[in-house]
Amino acid sequence: MFLLSNYEELLDRAFAKLPTLSEEKVDFKIPDAESLIQGSKTIVKNFGFIVGVARRTNDEIAKYLTKELAAPVSIEDQKLVINAKIPSATLNTKVKKYFETYIICKECHKPDTHVGGAERGYLTIVCEACGARYTVKHY
Repeated sequence: MFLLSNYEELLDRAFAKLPTLSEEKVDFKIPDAESLIQGSKTIVKNFGFIVGVARRTNDEIAKYLTKELAAPVSIEDQKLVINAKIPSATLNTKVKKYFETYIICKECHKPDTHVGGAERGYLTIVCEACGARYTVKHY
């Protein structure tokens, strides 16, 4: 019976080190891009807000949108300037896809993630809420 009690103690220690999952429901809403078309350019007015909600850098999200929209972008005064006419529905679809792929945890569905590292064309996403780690293809 010595081994069984030792095993139970090890289990108790392991469970004590696990992160606690909160039971509260947090209503997270993916922000919509507020955009307007000026001439041959599309301007995302609330790009700074989107970056803040995502907790990523301007460059990370801009690089993703450049590849997804197949158009060059630049950042001017917390606004994203896309050198193409992009309908707001298309833009919002791409922002939603970014959040679902790179921000929201696939295990607990919370937006509390960060990039743990990048290697061989993949990013490691780490959830701060549940501790899950998974890889996604680099953008």
